[in-house]
Amino acid sequence: MDGGVGLLQRQLVDYRASLFNEGILNEQFNQLQSLQDESNPDFVVEVVSLFFEDSVRLLNELAKSLDQRNVDFKKVDAHVHQLKGSSSSIGAQRVQNACIAFRSCCEEKNVEGCLKCLQQVTKEYYLVKNKLEILLKLEQQILAAGGSIPVQSEVI
Repeated sequence: MDGGVGLLQRQLVDYRASLFNEGILNEQFNQLQSLQDESNPDFVVEVVSLFFEDSVRLLNELAKSLDQRNVDFKKVDAHVHQLKGSSSSIGAQRVQNACIAFRSCCEEKNVEGCLKCLQQVTKEYYLVKNKLEILLKLEQQILAAGGSIPVQSEVI
């Protein structure tokens, strides 16, 4: 095997481990990756891309909803619940945690708290988006170089 591929694989293993250690991703991401196989090689990329699209739409809806004179907290909570569900399904732990705090502010009908939570959720979303894009790019480089993706158990 090419030394470059081995180096990329090592980088991937270390990078993936850092995402788990920093609480950015959780075990659910491993579950997602375990569903990918030869019959559906782009499964993770497709699911993550849908998460990105959905999240941007929901973040925009949340910003619009919280900008209203009379905030509809049921609507805001429904959007946050959706974002929490989609982040949970891909293992975006910190986005999910930020959504839990956000929902508490919705229950309290706290506009100021909701605006702060929206900032936090947005920050965590862009963090996980950036990190996942790097992770997926590393995987693509390994495959393009003729290597294979190291199995998840090497991380844990």
